[in-house]
Amino acid sequence: MAAVLGLSLTAAALRAVTPWARGRLLAASRGPQARREASSSSPEAGEGQIHLTASCVQRLLEITEGSEFLRLEVEGGGCSGFQYKFSLDTIINPDDRVFEQGGARVVVDSDSLAFVKGAQVDFSQELIRSSFQVLNNPQAQQGCSCGSSFSVKL
Repeated sequence: MAAVLGLSLTAAALRAVTPWARGRLLAASRGPQARREASSSSPEAGEGQIHLTASCVQRLLEITEGSEFLRLEVEGGGCSGFQYKFSLDTIINPDDRVFEQGGARVVVDSDSLAFVKGAQVDFSQELIRSSFQVLNNPQAQQGCSCGSSFSVKL
């Protein structure tokens, strides 16, 4: 409703009116893909890296508090075989890889990294939805029409 009225809510105000628990699930759909310039997570970003776009970094800085970060997981499901899952988390496990840029962190476990290495994480705002999404995934062969699931290259 605030967006309709043209009001701007801070992350703290958004948290006050949106009762999400820790580890809360965020939208994982991609919608129409607007190609954005990739930003690398480190100077020597390579195929084993996750790249963060400027809009992803900006949105993460707005919504995370303290030690929170965005967790990207790949799980079986969706109409193409695998699907992306995004959540905010505070616990880094021993098998996690941390990708940080400009103070924003995205964490991927080693099993999921095999399915998304070299991809971009973006934040997209559209009239009907706002979501984090995976773009340009070199490990994906094809995806479903909504973009939330994919099949892997063999």
